Amino acid sequence: MNAPSARSTLRASGLQCVRGDRRVFDGVAFELSNGGLLWVSGPNGSGKTSLLRIVCGLLQPAAGGIEWNGRGIRDLGEEYNQHIAYVGHLNAVKEELKVGENLRFGARLAGVEATDEAIRATLQEFAIHGLEDLPCRFLSQGQKRRLALARMRLSGTRTVWVLDEPFAALDVAGVEAVKLVIEEHLGRGGLAVLTTHQEVAIAAPSVQRIELKK
Repeated sequence: MNAPSARSTLRASGLQCVRGDRRVFDGVAFELSNGGLLWVSGPNGSGKTSLLRIVCGLLQPAAGGIEWNGRGIRDLGEEYNQHIAYVGHLNAVKEELKVGENLRFGARLAGVEATDEAIRATLQEFAIHGLEDLPCRFLSQGQKRRLALARMRLSGTRTVWVLDEPFAALDVAGVEAVKLVIEEHLGRGGLAVLTTHQEVAIAAPSVQRIELKK
C-alpha cells in the first residue's frame, strides 16, 4: 500500500447544516494536517453524521466549505474523492458473498486487485482471520463491522479516513484491533475524522475535538 501524501491539509470553515427549518449546527471549523485526528462528539441529532458526510463531499453545507490542500473540494471533485475512505453507520456488507469475496469485490471497485495473501493479512489485522470462506450472512454484527473496516483498509490507502462509529458492536479485541490500525494510519501521516460514543485512547501526533450541541 502506498503511504499517504507527504504534505496534506484538510480545512473546514464556517460550516452550517440545516434540516428543514432547523439549524443543526453553525460555524464549525477545523484544520487537520498529517497525523491529525479529529473527534466529533455530541448527542443523537446534533449532526455528527451530517458533518462527516460534508467532510466526504456527500452532503453540501448550507454555508461554509471544505478545502483540501488549499482548494475547495467542490472544485476538486473526483480528485478529492480519491483521497477519502468513508465507513458510515451501515456496513454495506453483501451477505450473499463470502468474507474473502466481499473484500475482493470492494478492492476491485476501488481499482485495487487484492491478492489472497493481502486478504488474509487484512483479516488478521482486524482479528477476523480464518473466515475467508464463510458466507457473510453468518457473521455477527461486530464481525460485519470489522469486515467493513477491513474492506476500507484493503481498498488502497486513502489519506483521509472518515469513520462513523467505527467501534460500534465491537468486542474488546475488535476495539483494540481497529484502534491499532487507526494509530498506524496516523503514524504514517494519514488523517482521520471520527465519531464515537466510546472513549478509546488513540495515540496520534495531533488530536482535536469538536462537540456538537443539539
